[in-house]
Amino acid sequence: MSSPATDESIDPSAVPSVRTILHLSVSALAVLVAEPLYLMEDLAVVGRLGAVALAALGVGSLILGVVSTQLTFLSYGTTARSSRLFGRGDRTGAVAEGIAASWIAVVVGLVIVGVMQVIAPWVVGVIAPSGGVSGEATGWVRIAVCGVPLILLSMAGNGWMRGVQDTRRPVVYVAVGLGVSAVICPLLVHGLLGFPDMGLHGSAVANLVGQSISGLLFAQRLLAERSSTGLRPRWATIRAQLALARDLIVRSLSFQVCFLSAAAVAARFGVASLAAHQLVLQLWNFVSLLLDSLAIAAQSLVGAALGAKAIPGAIGVARRVTVLSVAASLGLVALFAAGQPVLARIFTDDRDVLDAVVTPWWFFVAMLPVAGVVFALDGVLLGGGDAAYLRTTTVVCALVGFLPMIWASLAFDWGLAGIWTGLCLFMLFRLVALVARMSTGRWTAIELR
Repeated sequence: MSSPATDESIDPSAVPSVRTILHLSVSALAVLVAEPLYLMEDLAVVGRLGAVALAALGVGSLILGVVSTQLTFLSYGTTARSSRLFGRGDRTGAVAEGIAASWIAVVVGLVIVGVMQVIAPWVVGVIAPSGGVSGEATGWVRIAVCGVPLILLSMAGNGWMRGVQDTRRPVVYVAVGLGVSAVICPLLVHGLLGFPDMGLHGSAVANLVGQSISGLLFAQRLLAERSSTGLRPRWATIRAQLALARDLIVRSLSFQVCFLSAAAVAARFGVASLAAHQLVLQLWNFVSLLLDSLAIAAQSLVGAALGAKAIPGAIGVARRVTVLSVAASLGLVALFAAGQPVLARIFTDDRDVLDAVVTPWWFFVAMLPVAGVVFALDGVLLGGGDAAYLRTTTVVCALVGFLPMIWASLAFDWGLAGIWTGLCLFMLFRLVALVARMSTGRWTAIELR
């Protein structure tokens, strides 16, 4: 087996330096922001086709995100389990977690492809009943969803490689795949340089090609590890991962139900409102992943520290990551507040969409400092294996904060202001729940099976 690209100098029993945290987070950031950056380029390319195509892309990418991110445990859960083993000095066991996750990714991914080919028109119709938007979005989903098994394989690969603190290869794998997508997307959408003029469907094909390349690179890396672990699935490991998956899937579903409901209600306010909502939501997703890079560093380091029974080190990670995350969020506040008139025009020149985007934009800016704390503490608790608490509190916050405001916005015609008020309440309630959990210290005493 080739030597791993791992930062072996990291001592899981010591409080990591800011430099160590930033080293891990920058690597995670490169992986996390690659896809949102591509999606923003995709929005800009497709936006030139008009509001209907832009709204259809928003709906299609939302659905693809829903069906692929329900298995976030392949990444986050695997990192938590793999980093614990890595902290104990068991690299072979840490890689075995990645093999188990990859088997789950392939099997479940193929099932998702088959189901979505059948139900895509119905799912799209629930969110966007407009005939023009619905038809375009359905075609986009049917093409792009074929890449789900490889998307999930990439998630599993990121999970175990973060766990063993292999920070370089995932960056290369994701950059290569999405770099290809970024190049061919405008060529296929607008028929440039002799490529077929596929319109919106060209965006889906570009997405599929890039995700496939990245997934195959992660698979190749796992094959390179087979000499020490073998590739046969360990059923005990798979069962343990599925137990953790239960909590993370319920948590993820609560997010997706909220965002699907928000998109469905925004669609009732017109095509411009839906396009504006999805545009700002893509920015929110981008910022979320940006802050999540610090949370992933916390998750890996907290997991390793707890695996080494170094509780002070885990607490030190929590404090330092939270400070860094809040500082980053304040920088983003300044960027998006000052740049609103210019940044919105990057994605569309439709006058109605630009008018509608102003309202959700300022809610988005106001939420950023809260998000800085929430995402950091999310990463700490995931690293501690506290998925059950995160599941319960996320569901409660969604039911009490986000969902009531979404549907009240439809009933009382509050528009996008009501929808984004619900998102603000959701984040504030989560902040309270996370701070309360951190103060008890119980997250440091959870044993993973």
